[in-house]
This record gives sequence, structure tokens and C-alpha cells, in this order.
Amino acid sequence: MSTLGADALSSLCLDEITTWNHQEEASDLMIPIIGNLYRRNNVVVTLFGKGLVHQNSIDIIKAHSFVCKHIGKEMHPTDTLPVLQVVEELNKLNAMRLDLGRTYLLVCGEVKSKSPTRDDITRVLRSLILRQVSPRKPLTLEKPTDVVLYGFGRIGRLLARLLIEKSGSGAKMMLRGIVVRKGSKEDLQKRASLLRRDSVHGAFHGTITFNEEANAFIANGNVIQVIYSDGPDKCDYTKYGISNAVVIDNTGIWRDEEGLSRHLKSPGVAKVVLTAPPKGNVKTVVAGVNENVIEPNTHIYSCASCTTNAIAPLLFAFDNKYGIQEGHIETVHSFTNDQNLIDNYHPKERRGRSAVMNMVITETGAGRAVEKCLPHLAGRFTANSIRVPTPDVSLAIMTLHLKTNDLTAKDINSYCAKLSLNSPLQHQIDYIQSNEAASSDFVGYRAAGIVDGQATIVKGNKVVLYVWYDNEFGYSCQVMRVVQRLCGISLIKFPDQSHVDVIDSALDFQ
Repeated sequence: MSTLGADALSSLCLDEITTWNHQEEASDLMIPIIGNLYRRNNVVVTLFGKGLVHQNSIDIIKAHSFVCKHIGKEMHPTDTLPVLQVVEELNKLNAMRLDLGRTYLLVCGEVKSKSPTRDDITRVLRSLILRQVSPRKPLTLEKPTDVVLYGFGRIGRLLARLLIEKSGSGAKMMLRGIVVRKGSKEDLQKRASLLRRDSVHGAFHGTITFNEEANAFIANGNVIQVIYSDGPDKCDYTKYGISNAVVIDNTGIWRDEEGLSRHLKSPGVAKVVLTAPPKGNVKTVVAGVNENVIEPNTHIYSCASCTTNAIAPLLFAFDNKYGIQEGHIETVHSFTNDQNLIDNYHPKERRGRSAVMNMVITETGAGRAVEKCLPHLAGRFTANSIRVPTPDVSLAIMTLHLKTNDLTAKDINSYCAKLSLNSPLQHQIDYIQSNEAASSDFVGYRAAGIVDGQATIVKGNKVVLYVWYDNEFGYSCQVMRVVQRLCGISLIKFPDQSHVDVIDSALDFQ
């Protein structure tokens, strides 16, 4: 029963709805500014790594509310709107990735105030952005890089959604085609329908129409050619006006250099990206961890597995800060398309048992794949996997023996929270603190892995981390980050690493 009287409750109701209306109004004002900056200047606005382009006012309020739980201070759209307005007024902005949340904290730290004025914001940003961003050479590509999806399964369709989302006047990549095997006479409509509707990830945001003469469907203005082929080396992409393309092979059929090299025999192909762990000496890239291995003379890359992408950024960060002696990775993984719905023959052990009725112990290549992107950690990890009857979102249980002793769960969680908010791994690592979180809450997360702070265990130098990851969408976002790097797309980030200490001090405001 409420302990407040009628008058107090009425006052509370009025205060809360008034506050909400102010935040909603501020968010409404932010939307056209975010859109104009994206279209006119190719400025991508984020909030602690969470994209704000194409978001509605409720999404913007939720993004602010989410990060407030971890930064030790309140932050609302009414706080960040003035920052965005000042940025919009700056002339000659080059393409960049602007983190609105970190920029606001940077201003707070620079002026030593929890509530900077409009004059404070203008003075700080004119000095920093115009000095550090505008003089740099802008990102210029003569035309968007053509991208082709070889295969159109779970990962292929999510990559298509991401590529379409990123199209527009500032686009530097364009989805030109998908390659599949010829199906029925309704093939075009069925492929488009699978893109339009998804039982896990929901409806496609936009419109899809058809051009049957071109054998293409048009998604949000993107003409996507449906190309039929029986092999990687049997396509002439130049017949469709496609040239110097990045082919993303998401079939998982060809995984070694010999097989993937067949793509390069098809006219119009420049680079090949595999969305699976490779075999042999194919270079493995995990965005945020080892993108430095990308070089002009290498034409074939693997993006490893979803599990590798979930754990490698954390292993990289923890080894840098604490040192890792050894560890074990156990993945509790959603079932995948290669398993059987009911018991039937399967060439791999145990996977023939019904995926929707059983937990199935199986192997994982995550440990070996980590060694490909973090070779100095070779031989320090064991790994195994359990497939469980859920369609999406998996959990990595990371048991790490560190070289540092006397740590507490608070130390570890604080480090993970700051990695998610104010580090170069901001887009790879997310962090939550909730006693009620469950796997379905993480469908659609763009981070490679989300540390569940409530589950962290620390004893001496042993740390156990529970890391959620959307093994479909989060992984697809990681693949996109690698493809962007391959295409020469590397936006200037503001604030950059030179501002980390100032922002960290602002994160401690109470």
C-alpha cells in the first residue's frame, strides 16, 4: 500500500509526466539533426556506441536510460540535445563517428561542471572538433564499394538488412546482389519474403518491391540482383554492372584458401570474406581486436565464428590489463540450421538428436580461432559447447586465471563497464547489471558480447565471466565492421583516445 497521501501522489504523477514530455520533446528535436548530419556530412551519431541514426524518440530516450545505469550520473536527451545543436552549427564538418554521450561527458570534464551551459559546450566543441576533426582529410570514395552476398541464409539476410540500413547519400557500400541456387518459379518472391519477415528478429524496417524483368527486388531503394549459380567461380558479376566487389560467403561450404579463391576467378570480384571459422592459413579478423592484419595485397579473410567474436575482445582487454595465464570457455549455444528438428542421421556426433528437445554437447572451434587472432595466447585455452533448444542468443562462460591477484567482482565489473562506455572496444563489449535478464532480452544487440555483471565470480586470481551474445545479429554487426575496414571506411572518432582520462573522471560524477 502506498505511504504517500493523495496530494503527494497527484504531484508525483504530474512531475513524472512533465519530465517525460520534456525528454520526448528533446528527442523529437534530435531526430532531424541526427538525420541531416548523417546525410549531409556523413556524421554517424551514437550514444556510448549505440547508433542513433534512424531511431525514433522513444528509442533515443531508452538509449539514454540504459547507459545511465552504468555511468554514475544522470544523462537525458535534454542534456545531450544542446551538444547536438552546437555540433550542427559547426561549419565544414568532415565525416566522423560522433559519440554524443562521451562528448557530453568530455564537456563536463573540461569545464569541471555537471551541468555545462550552452556557452561552455560551444567553447569546448569549437576548440576540439574544429582542431582535431575538421583539418583531417575527409573520407572520400569515388563510388560506393559493391557488395555481393554469396548465400542468403540466416547470416546473409541479416547482413542484407545491415547493408540496406547503411545505404543513403552518405553510403560507402552498396548491396548489389545475392547469389543463390535456382529455386521454384516463385523464387524471387520467396527470397524477398524471407528478408521481409523473420521469426526471431522481426519485420524488415522499410519497403520491398519487385522488378521481375531484372530478376531483382528493391529494398528501401536498393536494387538487389538475384543471381543464380552452382559455384563460386561460375558468376560473371560484370554482366550486372558489378565491379571490384567484396563477396561475403555466408554458405560455410568453402572454408579454405583453395575453395574461397574460386570466388576470385569470377569477373568483378576483388575481395572475399568468409562468415565462419576458416581452415588452413586464411587470415582471421575480429573487429576491434586485430584489424591491423588487413592489408592491400591480401584478398581473402575470415571473420571467425560468433563465439570467437564474443570472447576475443574481452580476452584481448583482460590480457592487456591483468595478464591471462590460462582459461576455459564453455559456450551455451542456440541450435543452428545444421541440426535436426527430430532425431535423424547427422555426420557429426550427437548433432543428429533433436535440436528442439535436447541439450547437445558438441565441439567448438572458438579456442583455436582465438589463437588465430591473438596468437600470443596460443595453448592457454580449452573450449567446449552445449547446443540448447533456443533459436538465438548464446552464452559464453569464461573462466580465466589471471596473473593479477586480490581482485574483486566490483573491480572486474567496473572494468567491463568502462570498456563498454569509454574504450576502443566500445562497439564490441557491452555490459548489463540486472537480476532479471534472460537470453531473449539480447536479441538484436549489436555488441559482440554483453557481460552480465550480476553473474561475475571472482576468487583470488580466478575470474568467471558470463557473456551473452546474439550469435546471429551481433555477429553480423562484427562482420560488417570488418567489411567496412576492407572497403577503406574508417571514420574519424570523436572523442578519440586522447580524451579517455577526462571522460573517465566525468564518469565518476555522482
